[in-house]
Amino acid sequence: MAGRLHAFIEDSQASTDLRRYYGIGLSPGAAAFTGSRFEHLAGGGDLPETADAMTAADLIAVQTLSVTVPADAALNLLEGSTGRELSEHLRAIPADVDMAECGEGDLGTDSPADRAWGLLHAQPGIGWVTAGKLLARKRPRLLPVYDRVVRCAVGRPDSYWLALHAALRADDRLLHRDLLALRDAAGLPRSVSALRVCDVVVWMRHRNDHQKASCVPR
Repeated sequence: MAGRLHAFIEDSQASTDLRRYYGIGLSPGAAAFTGSRFEHLAGGGDLPETADAMTAADLIAVQTLSVTVPADAALNLLEGSTGRELSEHLRAIPADVDMAECGEGDLGTDSPADRAWGLLHAQPGIGWVTAGKLLARKRPRLLPVYDRVVRCAVGRPDSYWLALHAALRADDRLLHRDLLALRDAAGLPRSVSALRVCDVVVWMRHRNDHQKASCVPR
């Protein structure tokens, strides 16, 4: 995993792709990708006053990443028992820790994050991609965006969270440090986490290839 991700971020196109995605230095009339608002809409999903509750802004934010939470599930997350149960899990998930700094216990089976993901995934109409994106909105430094494009590009480990965690911590957290250096070199705000830099770089480089019929079955 570490080797694959280093190949993406060390590519000469990586900084250009980040700037294009976030709308930095674009020519007049060009627009940033809607996903550039994912972590920033309404101040972010990890604001202290809303970090432990799903909000309407969170549900809109995931739409910038091309997923939608069905109305019934959305209402339950905002006003129902599922939202209250999710808040209990969120309160046990640190909001101010990077994945590279946490322990495996924060990410493994039956961790609060794992239980939160399972609760979301169990809701009608919320698939594994949407569940992950909702949690990435609430904990952008700790939990990554992971969709079919990224999965196709980097592989299918038994646990993407744990595989990415190991990659970020390898060699004295070299990958984590390189992601932050790439963020700074591209001129992105510090509110963009190392995880989000990783996701965007991989997604931007693979999204077109992923549309090819020869790629999808992989």
